[in-house]
Amino acid sequence: MPELPEVETIRRQLDVRLPGRRIERATVLDPKLTAPESPQSIEDGLGGRVVRTVARRGKYLSLVLDGGDELVLHLRMTGRLHWRSGSEVDERYLRALLTFDDGSTLTFGDARRFGTARLLRAGSDDHAAYWDGRVGVEPLSADFTGRVLAELLAARRGPIKPLLLNQALVAGLGNMYVDEALFAARVHPLRVAGGLDADETRRLHRAIRDRLRVAVEAGGASIDSYRDGLGERGSMQGLLRVHLRAGDPCPRCRVPVRKTSVGGRGTYWCPSCQEDP
Repeated sequence: MPELPEVETIRRQLDVRLPGRRIERATVLDPKLTAPESPQSIEDGLGGRVVRTVARRGKYLSLVLDGGDELVLHLRMTGRLHWRSGSEVDERYLRALLTFDDGSTLTFGDARRFGTARLLRAGSDDHAAYWDGRVGVEPLSADFTGRVLAELLAARRGPIKPLLLNQALVAGLGNMYVDEALFAARVHPLRVAGGLDADETRRLHRAIRDRLRVAVEAGGASIDSYRDGLGERGSMQGLLRVHLRAGDPCPRCRVPVRKTSVGGRGTYWCPSCQEDP
């Protein structure tokens, strides 16, 4: 599933290509993409609109339009956004297509059809309700400090990994980068969140930001279907230290990396560097 670094990579690529462009035509090929709104409603709401900027909140990507409306896209597991300079479209699992006034196109492809598209009207109750409780603090923002992380963890009795995956607390973190951050911080994924001491919390805060920044610079990780906004592979998969590395020697201590399930998610950790609680 594309996480914060993958979506941020796409955002940066689109934000230098789409602002100022007018949507000549919007075509929705899969009603499931826009449900409960009809494809016709979304098409009518997008036609003739100008893209002002491309924004991101957690794993959500938004095309902010003239007037303040937002087309909010969530890629889920296999969604792919691909910008092309011309009108030729080669997308096997095409679900939606935007055609711009300069002839360029943006396609939404999705093999498993879990991705979503919502048109949020500026100032409407639906706009506020959509975001309320959906995304928490942005981990790469100035708002995400060590103190804020400590406050989020305080008195939490559950394991640290599922808590970090809770989008309403910290936006954009997913399975892969939580594994990488916990390894970097030397924190076992089953540690009680509220039991981390001040030093461990500081290490975890630094590790989250560091791993995300490295991943953004690498263009994200192309492990399964992910490609960036131009159809290219990222390179973060070559920089992963424990995720998907079960049986490989830990890059710090050479003890084999293990895999288990935490909260229903495949989880990788080093049994030597991350002490089992």
